[in-house]
Amino acid sequence: MASAASSPEETRLIEAARSGDLEAFNELARRYQDRLYHIAYRIMGDHDSAADAMQEALIAAFRGIRGFRGGSFMAWLTRIVTNACYDELRRRRRRPQASLDALFVVDQGPEVEMTLPPVEGPEFYAERRELADLLHRAIQSLPEDQRIVLVLSDIEGYSYEEIAGILQVPLGTVKSRLSRARMRVRDFLLAHRELLPGTIRPS
Repeated sequence: MASAASSPEETRLIEAARSGDLEAFNELARRYQDRLYHIAYRIMGDHDSAADAMQEALIAAFRGIRGFRGGSFMAWLTRIVTNACYDELRRRRRRPQASLDALFVVDQGPEVEMTLPPVEGPEFYAERRELADLLHRAIQSLPEDQRIVLVLSDIEGYSYEEIAGILQVPLGTVKSRLSRARMRVRDFLLAHRELLPGTIRPS
């Protein structure tokens, strides 16, 4: 995951941004925007909402950068993006879920054993897309707090401790939310096993 401390060059940019240098902040944003956008997209489920959340997050980050107290700048930005996603999810709570474009890789546990076919021909990619669509639906069906923890842990690779810091919740809360999220995803896939590609369908 992101290192605990910023590099000398990053520290220089942060200090300049803290003094109001917009160009320095923009350079910092450019370094992380792709990864931050992927986090937002995986939480939100569609490109427009992810872009809205990203825009709000970067504005909030520039306004609040004087409050950065050191450590991982990426983790600090991730917390702001996650909060922006929470806000956007509240605004769109009653809207239908959108796009099924993302491919998520989630630890499914022993209940759902999936072995992708070894030959990467057209059938392989078609089945990969079917699995991606179903995983996307499974993740989007999770409650917001569980979805965000699952994305940060199983997709972005943050440790429990890092997630606790990003979300400002106790470590035990992170573990319990993640456990419930993984179980819900497994249950969703088992309940929709007929939609899984034949070569990876659990028996």
